[in-house]
Amino acid sequence: MGFGDLKSRTGQQTLNDYLADRSYIEGYQPNQADAVVFTALVSPPPADLCHVLRWYNHIKSYSDSERAKFPGPKKPVGAYGPAVSAASKDDDVELDEDDLFGDNDQEEEEEDEVRQERLAAYAAKKAKKPGPIAKSSIILDVKPWDDETDMTKLEECVRTIVADGLLWGTSKLVPVGYGIKKLQISCVVEDDKIGTDFLEEEITKFEDYVQSVDIAAFNKI
Repeated sequence: MGFGDLKSRTGQQTLNDYLADRSYIEGYQPNQADAVVFTALVSPPPADLCHVLRWYNHIKSYSDSERAKFPGPKKPVGAYGPAVSAASKDDDVELDEDDLFGDNDQEEEEEDEVRQERLAAYAAKKAKKPGPIAKSSIILDVKPWDDETDMTKLEECVRTIVADGLLWGTSKLVPVGYGIKKLQISCVVEDDKIGTDFLEEEITKFEDYVQSVDIAAFNKI
C-alpha cells in the first residue's frame, strides 16, 4: 500500500513507523528504494519523527551522483512501503535490527580508518622534515717546516680547501720557539660531511709549507 503522500504529516508518520526497526527502505544497505523515497520526501521531516529524520540525514550525506549509483532497480515511490508479507517482514525486522548495530560498527570502522590515515600522514610528514644539522667547531694547529716558511702563503693554501659542509673561520700565528710560528685556524664543519681525517689529509698535501697538522680543539655545536 506504500507510504501515501510523503509531503503530508500522515505519509511521513507512516514512513517514520516503517523505519522504527529498519535502517533502510529495503535490504541492509543504501539502494534505489532509499533514493526514490528520499526524493519524494522533498524536505527534511520534523524533529519529532526521529526514525525518518535519522534515515533522511543518513541518505542526505550522500551526494546526488552517489545516490544515483545506489544498487537495485528504480521503482515508483508507491511500490515501496508497508505492503510486505508478514513472514518477510518478520525476517526483515530481525535482520535490520542486527543491521542497526552493523551500521554503527561500520561507522566506527570508517572513523578508525580516517584516524589511522591521518596518523600515517602525520608520521610521514614528520619523517620528511629535516632535523637539525650536527656541526662541530674545530681549531687546527698547522706547523711549518721552519722559521723561513712563508706563513701568509701557508694560510692561503689552507683556505683554498673548499668542500660542502666546511666553513673557515678566524686564524692567528702562535709562537712555538726558535722563531717558528704555527698557524692556528678555526673552522666549522657539518659532521656528516667533513671529518678531521679529511682536513689533515688535505692540508698536509701542501708539503712545501706544512710539516704537520694537529687538532687543538674540537667542540660540538
